[in-house]
Amino acid sequence: MNMKLPITRAFIWKKNALALLDQRHLPDRQIWLNCRTWQKTAEGIRSMVVRGAPAIGCTAAYGIVLASRAKVFRRLSDQKSVLRMAHKGLLAARPTAVNLRWALDRMQAIWQPFEGSCRELAARLEAEAWSVESEDRESNRAMGQYGAAILPGSATVITYCNTGSLATAGLGTAFGVIWTAFHQGKIRKAIASETRPYLQGARLTAWELKSEKIPYELITDNMAAYVMKTEPIHAVLVGADRIAANGDTANKIGTYSLAVIARHHGVPFYVVAPLSTIDLKTIDGSEIPIEQRSSEEVTSIRGNLIAPKGTVARHPAFDVTPGSLITAIITEQGMAYPPYEDSLRGLFKNR
Repeated sequence: MNMKLPITRAFIWKKNALALLDQRHLPDRQIWLNCRTWQKTAEGIRSMVVRGAPAIGCTAAYGIVLASRAKVFRRLSDQKSVLRMAHKGLLAARPTAVNLRWALDRMQAIWQPFEGSCRELAARLEAEAWSVESEDRESNRAMGQYGAAILPGSATVITYCNTGSLATAGLGTAFGVIWTAFHQGKIRKAIASETRPYLQGARLTAWELKSEKIPYELITDNMAAYVMKTEPIHAVLVGADRIAANGDTANKIGTYSLAVIARHHGVPFYVVAPLSTIDLKTIDGSEIPIEQRSSEEVTSIRGNLIAPKGTVARHPAFDVTPGSLITAIITEQGMAYPPYEDSLRGLFKNR
């Protein structure tokens, strides 16, 4: 089967700079931000220029490469001092997505014990960052195949937030399943939920679905129950920012509500995420840190107030869906089913 891969990229490494597609301006404009320092990279992660757990991890890895080239280092100790600072600064950019820590720890495993020239260390770090990116791209392909295999023909699916090429290094997680199934002739329609307050579904997922010519509709978040009640929905497909050892899954705020609605209507609810998103050190969802973002992102849209000035608004950026509401977790190593305490650990034994 000849399937032309998506050409959308969230980031591009350019040897001495990391180019980030500024997703805050999509779908209206495509603006690229060139990051030449790890500080600029961290700010790109913090301010949502780049988002999506796998893409954040890849971006942070390249941020470490930029730190290793912050200047012409004469002593390895000076270079490592900057790398320690960069590791700490990048890690603090966003707390919930475990892929960020996973990628930074992987880079640290290269530079921390290294003994050699500063130039050689920079080269090794660049090679490792490229491995992080290319492995994510391959895992996207595998997840797409595993996920597509469990969908029936002519399926209508609901997805949430954005999980495509804009959120990863390749096809995407949940979006990658939809993309793969569509090219296998198994998708009748994808329904994208708008995903308030940042509107990743409306601005980004709808844009990707349209670009890939996948039939789709956009719904507001509060339409999901009505849609499931009034038409056949074959699956809900979402991504993840962190999955605890018991299957509890942190994802964009609103995912938990969607899972409850799906359970009530008997619709399978699938989480699609690479192994790098699974955090076996986190016992359950109560241990997952939830990022609290500014109330302005709730009370305004792109700088335009939609609530009275001075309104206090809550903005937890993520919620945690209990593993008991998740039908299965789709990874690049295959499917995990309840009880997740056993199946998730089993996936790592195959590596």
